[in-house]
Amino acid sequence: MAKAQKFQDLEEMGETLLEYISSSQADRLKRLKAGHQSLFDQHVDTKRIVTQILKEEAQIEESVSQRLLDMEEEKQQRDRELDSLEEQLRQCIAKSQITDSELQFLKGELESVRNTEHQLESLQSEVDEDTTEVIPSAVYVAQVYYLITKIKWEYDAPPNTLKGVHYGADLATPINIDTSAQSRSNVSDRLWGFVSTKW
Repeated sequence: MAKAQKFQDLEEMGETLLEYISSSQADRLKRLKAGHQSLFDQHVDTKRIVTQILKEEAQIEESVSQRLLDMEEEKQQRDRELDSLEEQLRQCIAKSQITDSELQFLKGELESVRNTEHQLESLQSEVDEDTTEVIPSAVYVAQVYYLITKIKWEYDAPPNTLKGVHYGADLATPINIDTSAQSRSNVSDRLWGFVSTKW
């Protein structure tokens, strides 16, 4: 709007100048020329200042736009980091819950093992008591049977098989009897057949 007004002023000035030239008024013409030159110089200065202001404004707009873009990029980066941290937090909470469950389960297992160990200790104590009483008497009975029968048994024989050696006065006789194929009385008779009746 201001530029249009200045151009209109210039036109009017040009017209006035032509009138003066036509009327041959030299002094007035010089003043008019000086005024016209002054107005032209002012116009050039104004144009230069406005151009400079527009350049600076464009630079400021560009700088602000770049800063806005940078801030938006930084915001998006922060949002991504926040999302990542939230996901890590969710995973840690889930792992913590699983660990708590496993810990509770392991505590139960440990308690069960302790109870079992306690029971085993009690049983071991009972077995120890029984062993101190039974084994010596069993050893004694086995020694008595050997002295009477002169039979030494192999205790690692397969099931339903009696294995051992009868040590007679002159000869050692191996014993290998399948108890599943014979009656108990036959097995007993065969064994008593080894025992000497000479006292």
